[in-house]
Amino acid sequence: MWNDRLKDHKIILASGSPRRKQFFEDMGLDFEIRLKKVEEVYPSLLQGSEISDYLAELKADAFDGSLEHNDILITSDTVVWYKGKSLAKPADLEEACEMLTELSNDWHDVITSVSFKTSTSQKTVNHTTKVKFKALTPDEIQYYIEKYKPFDKAGGYGIQDWIGLIGIEEIHGSYTNVVGLPTQLVYKTLMNMVS
Repeated sequence: MWNDRLKDHKIILASGSPRRKQFFEDMGLDFEIRLKKVEEVYPSLLQGSEISDYLAELKADAFDGSLEHNDILITSDTVVWYKGKSLAKPADLEEACEMLTELSNDWHDVITSVSFKTSTSQKTVNHTTKVKFKALTPDEIQYYIEKYKPFDKAGGYGIQDWIGLIGIEEIHGSYTNVVGLPTQLVYKTLMNMVS
């Protein structure tokens, strides 16, 4: 349906995330993937959604000067925010274990920002989902990390993985946002851009 509305535009997903690619496919979007390497560093004074907004826009800025007039470039970044700090992708098993131990038996925020860039404009939106883990045992954490190796996931976990199925008690907000893309917000923003 929405490809008719978008037929005069080329949608470009600038993400190597297999989950975001799958969401675009599941939503029936015609799109192509373009990747540019970006060093994901942000000013230390940024907090929460300011971090994910900044990084989503940083990824989009890498395409400055290369977009055609009908291109819509979509970049995204997800942050796990817990007690005033960002939990990024864990570097190794030990760091993933520390993150999940911290998140155990508590609430945290998952914030995903999505930037929509054309040759003449840029719009960034974000969504926050509150997530509550049960009290995870050390054995559950160890099993999950060794079997699923969640080193490409902010906060060291994927809600769609085993740990999410057995460990998440409640969420307030968008489920797809926690997976890595607030699909309803992407749809709404794209529709507004071409209305």
